[in-house]
Amino acid sequence: MKTNFIRILILLLPLSILGQAQKKEINQQLQTWVSINTVTKFAEHWGVIGDFHIRRNDFVADPSFYFIRGGISYIPNSNISLNLGYAHMWLAPSNPDWSTFSDENRIYQQAQLNTKFGNVSILQRLRNEQRWQEKMVNDKPSGDWRFTNRIRYLMSFTFRISDKKSWPQMVLSDEILLHFGEEVVYNTFDQNRFFIGIRKSINPKWSYDFGYMNVYQQKYSGYQYDMNHTIRLFFYLSTSIRKKAPSEIENSGDE
Repeated sequence: MKTNFIRILILLLPLSILGQAQKKEINQQLQTWVSINTVTKFAEHWGVIGDFHIRRNDFVADPSFYFIRGGISYIPNSNISLNLGYAHMWLAPSNPDWSTFSDENRIYQQAQLNTKFGNVSILQRLRNEQRWQEKMVNDKPSGDWRFTNRIRYLMSFTFRISDKKSWPQMVLSDEILLHFGEEVVYNTFDQNRFFIGIRKSINPKWSYDFGYMNVYQQKYSGYQYDMNHTIRLFFYLSTSIRKKAPSEIENSGDE
């Protein structure tokens, strides 16, 4: 029996060491995220959308990514929009000794629903993304790409904090992101994004939101996480090349 017990210990020892090596690691970061998000309606039910995003680490000291997205939008009414498009990201290296940005190509499909419940405006967005992420080796492109499919669901609530129209509105939102693929082994959960802030109209075409976003992201290792404390400033532009008023559908932004 003693011999069997020793054999069991020998078998369990590597698992114990592995479990200790994979202890959960959380990297705390301070970020700034600025973007412009546009919708331009060119026909009764059709429009084009475009985003440009800049996110920086250590407040504004270091780059995180640059991101651009475009697409076509079908708008059957003021509450619903269906989008299809392409996006590209230039991602800064996480290794402090590297300097080369990696590329990401992305195709996406999106459905968005805007509703009202009393004085609360509710935005729901379901987005599906096919992503090709460039793999880097020794600060150089390897020629290999990681393909994943990512599903995202956002729910956002906007409500007035004062009867005065000059006051901003309050915004609370949360988005969960899940991804799938051959190389997604330990982190089907990709990230969660919680935002609290204000929303303010500048004029009938321009508005912005400003506040705090917490981005909690799990890495491919499964035991490493980023906790990004993010100052977010998003601008929104809604225009029309038709004679009628600009579309009431907003581009909800977010990389």
